[in-house]
Amino acid sequence: MNVKNIKAFGTEAADAALAPLNIDRRVVTLKDVEINILYCGVCHSDLHFARNDWGFSVYPVVPGHEIVGKVTEVGKGVTKFKVGQLVAVGCLVDSCRTCNNCKNDLEQYCPEWVGTYGGQDKHLGTHTFGGYSESIVVDEDFVLNIPENLDLAGIAPILCAGITTWSPLRHWNVRKGSKVAVVGLGGLGHMAIKLANALGAEVTLFSRSPNKTKDAVDLGANQVVISTDDKQMAGVQNYFDVIIDTVPYTHDLNPYVATLNTNGTLVLVGYLGPLDAMLNSVPMIMGRKAVAGSLIGGIAETQELLDFCGKHNITSEIEIINIQDINTAYERMLKSDVHYRFVIDMASLKS
Repeated sequence: MNVKNIKAFGTEAADAALAPLNIDRRVVTLKDVEINILYCGVCHSDLHFARNDWGFSVYPVVPGHEIVGKVTEVGKGVTKFKVGQLVAVGCLVDSCRTCNNCKNDLEQYCPEWVGTYGGQDKHLGTHTFGGYSESIVVDEDFVLNIPENLDLAGIAPILCAGITTWSPLRHWNVRKGSKVAVVGLGGLGHMAIKLANALGAEVTLFSRSPNKTKDAVDLGANQVVISTDDKQMAGVQNYFDVIIDTVPYTHDLNPYVATLNTNGTLVLVGYLGPLDAMLNSVPMIMGRKAVAGSLIGGIAETQELLDFCGKHNITSEIEIINIQDINTAYERMLKSDVHYRFVIDMASLKS
């Protein structure tokens, strides 16, 4: 298969900094869309994968799965997009297309789903490279339309942080009058607050810090509950229909489970791995409460989210950086020193 060599930013090893490198992209095939990347969001997953924190990274790694760009070429069989159109690509670039999950627009749960980076490229027989690059070539079925009224850079984190929180809000039927709590105010948490508020829910932020109160209210929260304050936690026992837990490290879930209403569900979207504290089953059994997990969203659901954001004028709160500052941005992310998502201006790659 013919390939095109392009500029990118990535790493050759878990203990190496990200630096300029060149990668191969396939030349467009029948159903492909080539996209010049304008902006790429920076996700915690990018950092974890670059540093092999999960133990399955394949090098070289070029991260980035929050991509906004402009179509520069389309295959002869493409019907959904045209040259010059502004589009987006999220966490998925392929799947098997035939399993029950794929048939039900749940490609994120397909056993053969292909991640935007670190997946298995079915065309080249290599692993996929992400959006820290000049361009990307993606099957049209995994390319998304973006609202014309939204800031392009602010759209980028919607492709991961947004859909990661939107999918459980939709699955657990959050609507006007629902009581929703969000644990953690970061890249995921701030999107969860915005989206739950726009759906008409009463929104609460659980936080360890009173300093987050003003930001949370400005984003759309109705109240902030300090999770280390026993009196405040007691005041919301058996209260919430859905809790979106965005915390990216191990933590005790039991205090939050106790605040669920009968039939309530706590959904983990931020942490992968074993939990340190055992779940106490008593409140779960006595109130039919549940702890669940959720992974990003399918293509149709992501398009639904983008359309919803366009209608309600929702974008992420971002800090724009140059690609040359990515290693510093990673260190700042580890310190939660970002308000609330980094987005790379990919024009900086050309310099």
